[in-house]
Amino acid sequence: MLKRTPLYEKHLALGAKMVPFAGWEMPVSYPGGIIAEHLAVRQAAGLFDIGHMGLIKLEGDGALAVIQRAATNDASCLAVNQCQYSTLCNERGGVIDDILVYRLPMFYLIIANASNADRVLAWLKTFPGQTSIGFYENYCSISVQGPQAIALAEKALSVSLAGLKRNRTLWWRDIIISRTGYTGDDGCELIVAKDKVAAAWDTLLEVGAKPCGLGARDTLRLEAGLPLYGHEYDEATSPLEAGYDWAVKFEKPEKFIGRDALLREQQAGPKKKLVGLEFVGRAIPRQGNQVFSADGRRLLGQVTSGTFSPSFRRPIALAYLNETAQDVTVEVRGEKMPAKVVDKAFYRGVK
Repeated sequence: MLKRTPLYEKHLALGAKMVPFAGWEMPVSYPGGIIAEHLAVRQAAGLFDIGHMGLIKLEGDGALAVIQRAATNDASCLAVNQCQYSTLCNERGGVIDDILVYRLPMFYLIIANASNADRVLAWLKTFPGQTSIGFYENYCSISVQGPQAIALAEKALSVSLAGLKRNRTLWWRDIIISRTGYTGDDGCELIVAKDKVAAAWDTLLEVGAKPCGLGARDTLRLEAGLPLYGHEYDEATSPLEAGYDWAVKFEKPEKFIGRDALLREQQAGPKKKLVGLEFVGRAIPRQGNQVFSADGRRLLGQVTSGTFSPSFRRPIALAYLNETAQDVTVEVRGEKMPAKVVDKAFYRGVK
């Protein structure tokens, strides 16, 4: 049986196309279509149900020690009401999941990907320490993203967010508001009690946010060059290869899982690098498409994610390459399509 968020009936009423995703039944798009939803986020504000994401609460004297041992970033640097991006690695340096870590006034909260939430929870429970670890059961998340997102959230919630800086949180009337984002544009995430999330969703729609599904969420994050577990990340891929070395703090006193392997990789240099690819033609690259040298003779790597960019009106992709190149060809449906290697962040809306 697929799980459903508390907003399932709301999605049906809005005419959403529902699809299976990571064990959940989620909206992939609404009647206006993915491109309209994507552009709504780029130009105004879009509203997402992210209630499928795993909210894991760590409470007790040993909570920080567990996070420090499990995660590559340094959570000891977090002030109260601050959050950070991090990764969880295996002993080989491969990524188990990429996460957000929140330091809240009374406990720590980890946001895990829906596909990995159960596994991450079970894994964290294997670490010793006086810590209570479990799902934050009675809460779920929604997100409003885009240049008008903060103004709409302020209007909907009757709260001032002027002082809410990036990677900070605010606890407002039993709602945890954060400002992290995953679209390349500004926005905020709301962790809301499950019995109140429908009202928050309706209010945000009433003030002008457009409902958006998984389809737009994927095209937006791809334009921003952000990794998605199962595409850019897996247990055979390291955060260094993905370009997230800034989230790996070798100097922190706690020896995190995978540190030795990642240190060896840092010293030797990653075997592959995540890059962006821009295409001239109309053929859309997909995960698994092979990337060759410009003359088509040497295999250089493969595409991890690809789409038609609604913002730039051309195909784009993320790919891992095992050597530096400027011009390549990508085999798409039996044909080798020319592409140019570019920075993986195609779109930079937040300064």
